[in-house]
Amino acid sequence: MLGFRRGCFEKVCVSSHGTIRGRVPRGLWKEQEQLETPVKRQLPPPGPSSTFLPPHTHTLDPSHTFWIVPFKKISPSFDSQTSQAFFPKRPIMEDLISREPRDLGRALCIITGASKGYGRALAFQLSCRLKPRSVLVLVARSTAQLNELKEDIVSLCGQNKLDVRCVQADLEETEGVEKTVQALKETNSTEMDHVLLINNAASLGDVSRFAQSFTDPAEVNRYLSLNVSGALSLTAGVLQAFPRRLGLRRTVVNISSLCALKPFPSWVLYCTGKAARDMMFRVLAEEEPDVRVLSYAPGPLDTDMQLQARRFSGDLNLRRSFCSMFSEHQLLSCEESGSKLIKLLLDNNFPSGAHLDFYEL
Repeated sequence: MLGFRRGCFEKVCVSSHGTIRGRVPRGLWKEQEQLETPVKRQLPPPGPSSTFLPPHTHTLDPSHTFWIVPFKKISPSFDSQTSQAFFPKRPIMEDLISREPRDLGRALCIITGASKGYGRALAFQLSCRLKPRSVLVLVARSTAQLNELKEDIVSLCGQNKLDVRCVQADLEETEGVEKTVQALKETNSTEMDHVLLINNAASLGDVSRFAQSFTDPAEVNRYLSLNVSGALSLTAGVLQAFPRRLGLRRTVVNISSLCALKPFPSWVLYCTGKAARDMMFRVLAEEEPDVRVLSYAPGPLDTDMQLQARRFSGDLNLRRSFCSMFSEHQLLSCEESGSKLIKLLLDNNFPSGAHLDFYEL
């Protein structure tokens, strides 16, 4: 079995569902020897650095995770059955989405903030769950990044499966919202059975300052224009453009945050924006019972926004906390978090208007 050679213990890693995967990379040996409890790490991408893994694992997505076993807990009787005593049974990424061939229907799917980070990851993941002849509309400020993303998705899915469209728009401005809604109206919606809007576009705002420093209403309004007003106006425009009809499912997703519920010092703009959006979509769920509404908090993601948080947060304790999460590999990949969101959409049994967090699922 893996884990032994010439009568000595090898350093071993275990997949997140509890089966032995292979040997730990040499660079993590020192860490392993100091461990008291198992820790989660990401699977290295294919290449020379991942030759410690069995050949069949090289095709796995790099975002898959494995666990490093405390070296002193490895024994001759250590096998996949014993490993269950060390690790709670938790699904790896491919288990987060059912292996059944489920889909989101023939859909008009709109993703804002799609050019990078979480929006980009969701675009790839959702493209695999849309029926042929669906329309995927990618909205962001950067034309170049959108076109690059479109090419990648078409290469992944094939030219004939999806109609991928790019809309360069600044949702902070009225013109950007109107341009996006007009582009959506140009799609042939009569053959669609699902309209899915992912309100992902957002900004962190100035997190280097505390609440009492924001004395300029124009500065606050500029932040709220994108993060609150733009999201509400776009959602209203989409629902008006695609009104209720028999056989049409309408779903609105708000990418939320723990900050919608918990105050973070020096993050007054971001917390205010997220809290306002959550309430806004709760009201929508009450007003439009036929619309499926979800606020999903994706957890701490390893994105450029997290980098800004580590560098610029005015609250020192908060900055240290983010730095610690990064150094201890506690940040989530966009793909891992996105998988849980897509499973929620596929199951479609969440209470409309609910705020659900990655760690609650």
